Parts: sequence; C-alpha cells; structure tokens
Amino acid sequence: MAAHHSLILAFGLLGNIISFMVYLAPIPTFHKVHKKKSTEGFQSLPYVVALFSSMLWIYYAILKQGATLLITINSVGCVIETVYIALFLFYAPKKSRIQTVKLLVLLIAFGYGFMVIMTMFLAKGEKRIQIIGWICLVFNLIVFAAPLCIMRKVIRTRSVEFMPFPLSFFLTLGAVMWFFYGLLLKDYNIAFPNVLGIIFGIVQMVLYIVYRNAKKILEEPKLQELSDHIIDVVKLSTMVCPELNPVVLQPNDVENDITVEDENLKEKIEETKEEVKELSVQV
Repeated sequence: MAAHHSLILAFGLLGNIISFMVYLAPIPTFHKVHKKKSTEGFQSLPYVVALFSSMLWIYYAILKQGATLLITINSVGCVIETVYIALFLFYAPKKSRIQTVKLLVLLIAFGYGFMVIMTMFLAKGEKRIQIIGWICLVFNLIVFAAPLCIMRKVIRTRSVEFMPFPLSFFLTLGAVMWFFYGLLLKDYNIAFPNVLGIIFGIVQMVLYIVYRNAKKILEEPKLQELSDHIIDVVKLSTMVCPELNPVVLQPNDVENDITVEDENLKEKIEETKEEVKELSVQV
C-alpha cells in the first residue's frame, strides 16, 4: 500500500511539473504580442477553453477528495490562463475583444455557473461526482481531439510551423503521467481521456518527423520560380523600352543617371517595379 501511494504521488508530482511547463508554453507568443502591441490574428479560444477545463477539474477534485494534486496544478492553470486572457484583451482589436468577452460569459459565467448550480441542487453525494466526472471526461476528449485540425493543416500544407515538437512532446508526456495517476487512483474519468491524449501526441510527433523538412524543400522551387519571373519581366521591359538598359545594367546608379526631365523613364521604371512586386506576391 505504501508503494502504491508513493507511485500515485510520483506520477501526480510529475504531472504537475510537466503540465506547468505546458501552461508556460504560450509565453513566447505573448512576448511577441507585447512587443508588437497586437494580437496579430491569434485567437483567444484556446486560453478560454483551458481556463474552463481547469475550473472543471478543480470542482471535480474538491468533490472527489484525495485528488489534491489535481487541485494544485489546475489552480495554477487558472491563474496563468487568466493572465493570458487579460493580455489578449489588452492588445486585441475591438472585434476580437468583444468576441472574447462573449466567449467568457458563455463558457465561464453561464456554462460553468449553470453546471455548478444544477449539480448542487439536483444531485448529491456519489451521483454528483459521477455527473461532474462525465462532464470532465467528455470535455477533455473534445480538448484532446482539437489537434486534429492542426494535424490536418500539417498534412495539407506539409509544414510543421504551427505544431512545434517540444509542445507535442510535453503534452504527450503529461498525458502519460495523468493516465497513470488516474489509473492508480482507479479514477477512469482522469485516466481514459489521457489515452486519447497519448495517441494524438504520438501521431503529432510522427507527423513532425515526416514533414519537418518538407517546407524547405517546397520553398526552393518557389524561390526559383520567383527569380525566373523577375528575369522575364526585366528582359521584357528592356525589349519594350530600350532606354531601361542602362538602368538594368547599372542598378546602383539609377538615381544618378536620371534627371528631372526623364519623367517618362521614371514612370516606366516604377511600373516595372510594381509588376515585379505583384509577381512576387502571386508566387
């Protein structure tokens, strides 16, 4: 029995440490947001969902008893996610800010509040624990299924830009720790969702290994194509307008060679520059 409790404590502590590192993973993102004073198209949904998930598990652990390590990490998670959401609201444009507030009201105020009130008045004892346990289980399955969108994007774009390997690794490792913690506690509401987390985590890491160099390989033909387009445009421009030949041969002396009277030549040069820019955007 002593060994069994030691294992529960060990897996719980490791789960706390790894989950804490995962909670800190968005710090570089928010450092970039703070530096540029803009959320740059980032979404608040992951942070609101993470906050809601942490609150659910705290409520469940309080009712369950004996799952103190769930309370500790999810309390820390609530604080960290609240800070992220506050930073997002501070730097987000008005439209994103309104959407985030609506999401917070919907999930936290109505969703969580309604669930707590209903379970407090309509269920008691073990039945209440079972209901909250099932809610946590279903919600965690949804959270663990969320990376399917990212994995689909990786396969479609052949790029792992939005699926960093360290994050996938630590999420998988965390799922392993919480799986064994729930298994040793004989709490399948904790253990079962983490099986899905382990599976998806392994798939993400495999995809990373498969596609980690694919973007570089794909970019090289694109750059060559862009270079060919630019050369074609320059050749065409010199054929149509022979006056541009000195400009093409001596690009550094363009401004020195052109006088105020060369308005037509200036215009043609600007048109050529614009065409090159348009081609680069298309490629």
